[in-house]
Amino acid sequence: MTSELAVRPIGRVVGGRIEAVDDRWDSVTARIELDPDVLGPDAADGLADFSHIEVIFCFDRVDPADICRGARHPRGRADWPSVGILAQRAKDRPNRLGVTVCRVTGVGSYWIDVVGLDTIDGTPVLDVKPYLGEFGPRGEVRQPTWSNELMAEYW
Repeated sequence: MTSELAVRPIGRVVGGRIEAVDDRWDSVTARIELDPDVLGPDAADGLADFSHIEVIFCFDRVDPADICRGARHPRGRADWPSVGILAQRAKDRPNRLGVTVCRVTGVGSYWIDVVGLDTIDGTPVLDVKPYLGEFGPRGEVRQPTWSNELMAEYW
């Protein structure tokens, strides 16, 4: 059985940054305004009991001509190795999907206030999930040195 893939934003980011700047996202505050045509007024009930949420969003302003389907140097830095787009968290990926864990600072019927969401004003939000520690990594986490360097100033 095959079903058609249909994804519709459940809301949009309001506030925060107006430009995609790569670093220092941890102090950025924003609101996710939920769409009442998609969700009911009780869809976020209980969410305020969680300290963090995972937000799945669309990098909607990436030019399709800039999509990377292979390998490249992260952030264009030749001193870092060329790696495939699936080994990066770059915005210009084939489906332009992003996911971030951010802090929840407030919840209402049709809004969620957050800190540390690395999106820009107007970004479509595809889904929100409560962050459960049990879904975090199990066992040792391994990553290459270049990625530690890339993330040094990100938050």
